Amino acid sequence: MRVLGVDPGLTRCGIGVVEGSPGRAVLVAVGVVTTPAGDPLGSRLVQLEVAFEAWLDLHQPDAVAVERVFSQANVRTVMGTAQAGAVAITCAARRGLPVALHTPSEVKASVTGSGRADKAQVGAMVARLLRLDSPPRPADAADALALAICHLWRAPAQARLAAAVAGVRP
Repeated sequence: MRVLGVDPGLTRCGIGVVEGSPGRAVLVAVGVVTTPAGDPLGSRLVQLEVAFEAWLDLHQPDAVAVERVFSQANVRTVMGTAQAGAVAITCAARRGLPVALHTPSEVKASVTGSGRADKAQVGAMVARLLRLDSPPRPADAADALALAICHLWRAPAQARLAAAVAGVRP
């Protein structure tokens, strides 16, 4: 399975692709999409859309994992994050790709074993899991890969659970 992970943001949006199966992940690509803070909102969202579409074309993921927006004290920041995430979700949905939203604590627990891990711990574990010499920089890139890894490892278990709830034998 190939998963594109998105750590949404208007100024800096982490994006990464991993491939593998539960317990095994291989880096395909990682990067950060940036938009100038002084540009109009619509222009910034279009820039993100163009970047997401290019990544989807190039890497052909089977699924897209996006960080679920959580409440913050800074409403302006959370709105930009939600808008960037919505663009990624829309691009994936347009192609019929399954989209999963994962909370930051769910992602942290998946890759580090602790839902309270800090960014340095997440980056270090992403590097270790993907056999990289060092954590991807900036942290948004590492977070995008962590999202993809989380989904890669959780998707089969979630599919089995959904089948069991529906009374279907996988």
